[in-house]
Amino acid sequence: MEVRWRNYVWRGPRPVVGPDEVEKLEAAWGVRLPEDYRRIVYLCHGMAPEPNVFDMGEGANVFNNLLTLTSGKHESAYAISTAYELIKPYVPPGIYPFGTTPGGEYLCFDYRDAPPGQPGVVLVTIEMEIYNVAHSFRELLEGLHEVRD
Repeated sequence: MEVRWRNYVWRGPRPVVGPDEVEKLEAAWGVRLPEDYRRIVYLCHGMAPEPNVFDMGEGANVFNNLLTLTSGKHESAYAISTAYELIKPYVPPGIYPFGTTPGGEYLCFDYRDAPPGQPGVVLVTIEMEIYNVAHSFRELLEGLHEVRD
């Protein structure tokens, strides 16, 4: 199923981001972000995917929105930098947030045992527990679906 993106953080035009913002983030974290993520985040940061449900073990959760690469007054609660500073003291090095769930959990890239530019995806709960979600950002997006009965 193809993923569509809808406005979430901003109702009107969102701030444009380019390679500079992504490169600054990569330099700060010391990683290379996945190409699939890089292509999407330029156009869709702060937006919500549809469909948005992803499977986790025997359960499911919801990919609420991509975190923003900008951190102005309006979007600071949704900024990738804010999320990173929040979880950084509680998770192992190599885990970096990129999205949220409706319950305040974070979807994160997991670089701990990953080849450069090919991190897995994990969920960091509000209790700071870590659960595997997908082997890649692409796999996460390809697995998104509508709510099942």
